[in-house]
Amino acid sequence: MAVAPPTSVLDTVRQLGNSLSRLSELPKPSFWVDFDAEADVLYVTFKKPQQATDSLMMDDEGVLLSYRGEDLVGITLLDATKRAAEQSG
Repeated sequence: MAVAPPTSVLDTVRQLGNSLSRLSELPKPSFWVDFDAEADVLYVTFKKPQQATDSLMMDDEGVLLSYRGEDLVGITLLDATKRAAEQSG
């Protein structure tokens, strides 16, 4: 018999489901996602190993784009949970 997950987990899964339609807008079909809860940073990687040669901070938005040559190889989102709360509220 399966145990029902806590409400907070269900809410998170619902929010994630609502965001999935936006995934097709990412520049690569495959990607990896890592979250550092202590630092509140979300990492999206399009190539492994990333081996970025350059990066660009987007207008003080806390979004860092990482490039290898002209290819976007990763996105780093600072204050990830704070941003998610702002968007859902």
